[in-house]
Amino acid sequence: MSAAFSRRLRKRKLKSEINVVPYIDVMLVLLIIFMVTAPLLNLGVDVDLPDSKARAVQSKKDPVLVSVDADGRFSLKLPDQNRKPVDAAQLVAELKSLVATNRDVAVLVAGDGKGQYQHVMDAMAFAQTAGVEHISLLSKPPEGQ
Repeated sequence: MSAAFSRRLRKRKLKSEINVVPYIDVMLVLLIIFMVTAPLLNLGVDVDLPDSKARAVQSKKDPVLVSVDADGRFSLKLPDQNRKPVDAAQLVAELKSLVATNRDVAVLVAGDGKGQYQHVMDAMAFAQTAGVEHISLLSKPPEGQ
């Protein structure tokens, strides 16, 4: 009997395969989690831009965007960075550092259409204080165009 038992052991070979089914299950769960949470990561500021019939500005470089919401709070979006909320002193300091490295930096000011125009004028004054020479107002085209 011991000879028959030893023959069975010799015939049976070890499997060297990896069971990937649990890994696929984990991957699909993570994919669903990321698909559900990705739209919730919008950290921008909602600004209702006024309508305008002006033509679009053509620029080769990404401009600096200063947004002013309806309550007069400022946010700054630098090229290749996310938008971040800033106060007046931080806005002037950031723009001064940009002007120091690039004298021809373009700044777009986006003001909420429901906010006071004084807040937009303040943002433009802060940009001029920082030494910015090219300041433009941002608007959206009318719905029909």
